[in-house]
Amino acid sequence: MTAKPLNDLLNWRYATKKMDPSKAVPQDKVDAIVEAIRMAPTSSGTQPFELIVVTNPDIRSKIAEAAGGQAQITDGSHVLVFAAWDNYTAERIDNVVDLNVAARGDLPMLHAYYDNLKANYLPREVEVNYAHAARQAYIALGVALIAAAEQEVDSTPMEGFDPDAVDTILGLKERGLRSVVLMPLGYRAETGDWLLPMEKVRKSRDSIVTEVN
Repeated sequence: MTAKPLNDLLNWRYATKKMDPSKAVPQDKVDAIVEAIRMAPTSSGTQPFELIVVTNPDIRSKIAEAAGGQAQITDGSHVLVFAAWDNYTAERIDNVVDLNVAARGDLPMLHAYYDNLKANYLPREVEVNYAHAARQAYIALGVALIAAAEQEVDSTPMEGFDPDAVDTILGLKERGLRSVVLMPLGYRAETGDWLLPMEKVRKSRDSIVTEVN
C-alpha cells in the first residue's frame, strides 16, 4: 500500500492495455481490493451483486474469448467479475434484513424500512430491478479501481464482452446472477502498451462542474 495522496493515485492509474504476464498480484493486495469492494456503499445496503475472482488460466482464456481477445484478462493474474442479481426477491431482501437484525438488533424500524423496499421493488419489471442492481455493482467497481491504485496494482475496467457467454462460463444464470463488468488485475508491462506514455486526459473543472450557490 502507498501513502500517496488520493489524487496522485488517480493520476497514476490508467486503464492498462498490456499487463506483464510474469508478475502476479500478491494475495494480500487482492484481499485488500476485495475487502474494499465488500465495504462499498450500495442502495439500502442491499449489496445486490457478487464478486467472482478468477485466477484459473483456462477459465480466464475462455473469458478473454468472450471479450474479443483482450489480453489483459490472460496476461494479468486475476480477473474480477462483478455479477449483479438478476432480480430483487423477497428472500434476497429478507436476507439483508437478517444481517441488519444480527448486527443492530430486532428493531421495528428495520422491518418497516425493508417491507417498504419490497413493496416498491418486487412489483417492478425484472429488467428494471436488474439495471438497478447493476448500478450498485458499478459503485463497487469505482471503489475497486481506487483500492487497486492504493495497492499500486494495475487494473482495467471492461464492458466490452459478451455477458451471456461469461454467464455460461461461470455458471452465473443458475445462481440468479448476470455479469456486469470485468476488472483484470496485474502489473503494467514496461513496453508494448501504447497508452502508458500518454498524458492523462480529463475535462477541465470548469467544463464538468457546475456550482449552485
